[in-house]
Amino acid sequence: MHGHNWKVEVEVQADSLDKLGMVLDFKIIRQAARKVGDELDHQYINEIPPFDQLNPTAENIAAYFFRRLAEELNDTRARVHAVTLWETERACVRYTEET
Repeated sequence: MHGHNWKVEVEVQADSLDKLGMVLDFKIIRQAARKVGDELDHQYINEIPPFDQLNPTAENIAAYFFRRLAEELNDTRARVHAVTLWETERACVRYTEET
């Protein structure tokens, strides 16, 4: 068994800005990403749904982050647009869904 350290890049988008001129505060995005990451951190990932049934590739983990972050962050104005999961400084995958 071995572990991984990932960097997660989250892109959000909106058709308009809020009253402060933002799509979403970076602090809120960071908290949500940390919450999702904590679900997987220091765990045997192959025993955590959906990875008990799904191969925990970088692509599938990026999709997991995307969907969980969408649950946490999406509202009527702003939504998660893409998640990029970096395994190293030069190796990453990017996941997005058409809406």
